[in-house]
Amino acid sequence: MKISIAIGSAYSDGQDWEELLDYTVQADRMGVDETWSAEAWGMDAIVPLAYIAARTKNIKLGTGIIQISSRVPSMIAMTAQSMDTVSNGRFIMGLGVSGPQVVEGLHGAKFAKPLSRLRETIDILKIALDGQKIAYEGEHYTLPRPGGEGKAIRLGQPPRPNIPIYLATLGPRALRLTGELASGWLGTCFMPEHADIFLDEIKTGAQKAGRNLSDIDIHCGGSFEISEDVDSLINARRPGMAFQLGAMGSPKTNFYNDAFCRAGFEDAAKEVQRLWVEGKREEAASRVPDEMILLGNFIGTEDMIAERLRAYRDAGVSTIGISTPGENWKERTSSLEQAVDLIRRETKTW
Repeated sequence: MKISIAIGSAYSDGQDWEELLDYTVQADRMGVDETWSAEAWGMDAIVPLAYIAARTKNIKLGTGIIQISSRVPSMIAMTAQSMDTVSNGRFIMGLGVSGPQVVEGLHGAKFAKPLSRLRETIDILKIALDGQKIAYEGEHYTLPRPGGEGKAIRLGQPPRPNIPIYLATLGPRALRLTGELASGWLGTCFMPEHADIFLDEIKTGAQKAGRNLSDIDIHCGGSFEISEDVDSLINARRPGMAFQLGAMGSPKTNFYNDAFCRAGFEDAAKEVQRLWVEGKREEAASRVPDEMILLGNFIGTEDMIAERLRAYRDAGVSTIGISTPGENWKERTSSLEQAVDLIRRETKTW
């Protein structure tokens, strides 16, 4: 089982960049397999990875995610080629549709029909990365633009058709698209006991393309923290879960909330969302069920964490993404070393 970490977020003020960089360098030294850069409305997904590429040797560098509405497909392809070059083949291209608040509010693009836009983006990416002239006619993208002086252009960098494409998807149709077209799935809201709501759809999409579920890297995870005081670990994560259920999307469109509803937590998910939207954030956090937090994270005693790791393995997860605790990146580095040791020790017996 591979181990991954995440860097960057919408909320980073950039003041701790050097410590974050050292965290990633130390993760590379520990043998962590991958690091993924977030992109919302803070740091972009690419610049941090390009800098980290020059300071690391082995760790793979993934975008978690590039928002497809923020760039045209040909620019995503050019960026992917550039990143793969400067990282000596360590780049993983993670894509996602984001949500209407960001797409329409920040990028000024239409969010309607995000799934067909994602499919067309992947189609164009594969043409471009394969070294072909980029000619495409779809509902969202037509290249060259008709009626003008444009012509089909082949990208000037060497073809790189083997750059992995991972998709961050949650809805049933989007999950089937992942199974059909992607090298991996960047999963959120995942709980092994309810894995079927995600993996059954991915499997269906894979079979449509003549593939198996085992052909797709299933990448899921959560917080990692060892403590005998399980209640405090749960309570510390209630506000974050309430934010995800209530604020990561509009009241009308929240893919995360929808996923938890499909997993059997509809009453709690909708109640938390309602309270959050009404501005009752503390009350919203208090209504988050313990089970939602315990099943989707690696927290508690070492035995509890070992049980979670086995549950993820048995569900078909092949890459574990972990977030370690600490008041700063140095503390998180120490926690990461502890986590890696426990995971390696546990998985060695499998």
